[in-house]
Amino acid sequence: MKLLRPALEYAHDIKEFRDDFLSAGEDVINGGELLDSMDSIDKWIEYVSNNSSCDTVSADWVLTDTYLAIVDERIVGVICLRHCLNDFLKDFGHIAFSVRPHDRKKGYATVMLSMILIEARNLGMKKVKLSAEMDNVASIKTIVNNGGVYSYTFDFDGRKAVSYIIKL
Repeated sequence: MKLLRPALEYAHDIKEFRDDFLSAGEDVINGGELLDSMDSIDKWIEYVSNNSSCDTVSADWVLTDTYLAIVDERIVGVICLRHCLNDFLKDFGHIAFSVRPHDRKKGYATVMLSMILIEARNLGMKKVKLSAEMDNVASIKTIVNNGGVYSYTFDFDGRKAVSYIIKL
């Protein structure tokens, strides 16, 4: 697996990745940094690229590195690393990720998270926060398998979610 930053050369593949979620009846792509709601893949690539630079990050967001997880030249997932948290993100955390619906249960999320934790360490981060809805057993297992320790439970849109800390 390799993690690559979104670029125009991957626009067609990114669209197929997004369409896979929609055709599976999923309208949210966690870690996709609005990939699920933007009309244009080109605009999404510009948006995440801008948010990866201190000079161009959106005023209402935080510095964020977004990566495509590639296996055998195919996008299997997306993951983002937020360098800090704002009020909106205080419960959601530093890292969010999704794996393509048809590529789940293959261990990709665990590898993606382990790879992004290396990036977080390289940035000098000492710990990261992650969260998952309580019924998202796969994400919780991924977090725990990467050293996540339960921190607290919170409500999100009428659903329970759990927060974990991974010490780096």
